[in-house]
Amino acid sequence: MVETRDPSEKTHALIVAAGVGARAGLGLPKQFEPIGGKPMVRHSVERLSSQPGIDQIWIVVAAGQEEQVKQALAPLSSYRLVIGGATRQQSVYNGLVAIRQAGGGKYILVHDAARPFVSHQVVDRLLDRLKSAAAAIPVLVSVDTMVELLGDQIDRTVDRNSLWRVQTPQAFDFLKLVAAHENFKAGQDASDDAQIFQAAGHAVSIVEGDEALKKYTLPADFAEKGTEHMRQTRTGMGYDVHRLAVGEQLWLGGMEIDHDKGLAGHSDADVLLHALTDALLGTIAAGDIGDHFPPSDPQWRGAASAQFVKYAASLIADKGGIIHNVDMTVICEAPKIKPHREAIQRNIAEILSIAMDQVSVKATTTEGLGFAGRKEGIAAQAIATISLTGNQGES
Repeated sequence: MVETRDPSEKTHALIVAAGVGARAGLGLPKQFEPIGGKPMVRHSVERLSSQPGIDQIWIVVAAGQEEQVKQALAPLSSYRLVIGGATRQQSVYNGLVAIRQAGGGKYILVHDAARPFVSHQVVDRLLDRLKSAAAAIPVLVSVDTMVELLGDQIDRTVDRNSLWRVQTPQAFDFLKLVAAHENFKAGQDASDDAQIFQAAGHAVSIVEGDEALKKYTLPADFAEKGTEHMRQTRTGMGYDVHRLAVGEQLWLGGMEIDHDKGLAGHSDADVLLHALTDALLGTIAAGDIGDHFPPSDPQWRGAASAQFVKYAASLIADKGGIIHNVDMTVICEAPKIKPHREAIQRNIAEILSIAMDQVSVKATTTEGLGFAGRKEGIAAQAIATISLTGNQGES
């Protein structure tokens, strides 16, 4: 596909993952430490890649970490790497320069890889606020009593109502953030980009943050790795059927397959992805595909079913869920699925941002029995397994 959109109108996400994680006391940089069964940096990449409105993902890494991050993200490839600097400010600036050299953008979200569980809701709030402000950051109220210390003694209690906890991602007008970094005093560093933006004389707006956006910094934060038993394992099932018809295209698993007939339906009638969508929705009790994409709605006529799968996966991610594997079976006499199985498997792995060995695609016939045996249609069934934190669904 030829890129026709003006690069200066794009929205970029810049993930800062160039640290060494010294305070975490781990055997490798913390951004590569497994959290919830995945390298920490992978969570941010997957979630921001599936975020509507974000055009390109950039990742800032330290020199020498290029292969490490590629292994942590495989088979994902829709991101660009930038080598960071000696400080966080220099690393972000290197990323901004790389984006400018690639054509620039309209908006930029800067996110720390150490905050892996970014939700679509937070990003939606940030992007919406940029319609009326040059910058927006997510914040949370301080609920604990706050004090200032003098040595090892309390000096005074601070009014917590005036204190807010700042998170990332932080969203900015791209050109203004570049200029703010360029005018930042040499030799200084800042713990986030809002400080740099304010130092340039710009106002910073706020939106509601998310408790799930905690920052992984100290050894105790990573102790959660040993509490996987506190997560719920959930399974969802999906089943779908579509009629074979002359003059229709045949889409299976997001791949167009050459055949004398195609599947008839309101969207592209991809029976395999429809079953998978229902399986994913079933894991979080979110209804079925018809609830979210009703066939009576003309906007879904001819729509690619991959977007239905991505939507279901995004609902799981927003609940802090992790997709562990999906298993699907196509039921038909023709066409033969085996020649296309690996391509379908790879495509679904890319749609879900999971590894190929987490995707199983099988095929069977009905030995001439029923509508499938008479070559009147194709059926598909799917099972998805995910995990959620243990308090999901509790009142």
